[in-house]
Amino acid sequence: MAGPSVTASIGNIDYQVRLGDGTHSWIADEPASIGGGDAGPEPASLLLASLGACTSITLKMYAKRKEWPLEGVHVELSMKSTADGTNIDRRIALAGALSDEQRERLLQIANACPMHKVLSGAIHIESRLTPQ
Repeated sequence: MAGPSVTASIGNIDYQVRLGDGTHSWIADEPASIGGGDAGPEPASLLLASLGACTSITLKMYAKRKEWPLEGVHVELSMKSTADGTNIDRRIALAGALSDEQRERLLQIANACPMHKVLSGAIHIESRLTPQ
């Protein structure tokens, strides 16, 4: 089964990239401070957003299946690159009358969300030019 597919295209507007998945379209850009138009999130923010969305959805699905009283999930993410690699800090706030055991289990489930697995596993990127 093929995974998701996204296209990215840039034209005459410096750093503004049109993105699409066949159903949705959105824009990535760079901040004005480095010459972009700030018309959309920068690429690093999109990466963090993917992890935040996946974490939130995974926790909501799990709690719903278990019929746990999870009322909401709030995820804050930041990323810092060092000589040793990239570190992502993910802070998860859970709203609802959950027990300590349920909260701990949800933290474990957060670490099993699909994007967490992708980002913490081996990633191989194959790049090749295609004819226009």
